[in-house]
Amino acid sequence: MDKTDRQLISALRHNGRASVSDLATMLHMSRATIRARLDRLRETGDIVGYTVVLKEDVAQDPVRALMMIGIEGRGTDRIIRQLSGLPQVRAVHSTNGRWDIIAELGTETLEALDAVLFEIRKFDGVTQSETSLLLSTRKRT
Repeated sequence: MDKTDRQLISALRHNGRASVSDLATMLHMSRATIRARLDRLRETGDIVGYTVVLKEDVAQDPVRALMMIGIEGRGTDRIIRQLSGLPQVRAVHSTNGRWDIIAELGTETLEALDAVLFEIRKFDGVTQSETSLLLSTRKRT
């Protein structure tokens, strides 16, 4: 992927509904070049799809957060199962680095978020955590 591909992807992230003609105008290229690049990016798997963000997707969880969780020993599978059972948990991601897993949380209020954070911190094997509130979403995949 070269600089032009990255510019094309950036333009699509800004407006996923932009036409090939609009993209060509924005990037000062021909429509045939844009179409060929888009086709290649799809064929190579760099672009795997397009999506839409609905108002209800954001309104469903007015309070959203990412909770990074450190786990002692071999309790990761058990803690992932426990997290998956909580209705406030939208997704659980394994990761590398300082944190073992990241949980995406969604609640109606800050008080509800505080309650679920407290509950998760009590899980046997959770040694540390750090939570960040999501203030806005610009792109959703």
